[in-house]
Amino acid sequence: MSYEVTVDTEKCVGCGECVDVCPVEVYELQDGKSNPVNADECLGCESCVEVCSSDAIEVKEI
Repeated sequence: MSYEVTVDTEKCVGCGECVDVCPVEVYELQDGKSNPVNADECLGCESCVEVCSSDAIEVKEI
């Protein structure tokens, strides 16, 4: 099973919570915004979605 991970950079405040909570290091902060640099590693746990206070992250099964 694969997942598509998207971050709405307009909404992202760069808090880094998703970077800290992700068990497989999908995210990195780049230019003050979260970037899903290892999206192919996503497990679909949606921990990142839960901790994102700005609703900037979407995880979809593909």
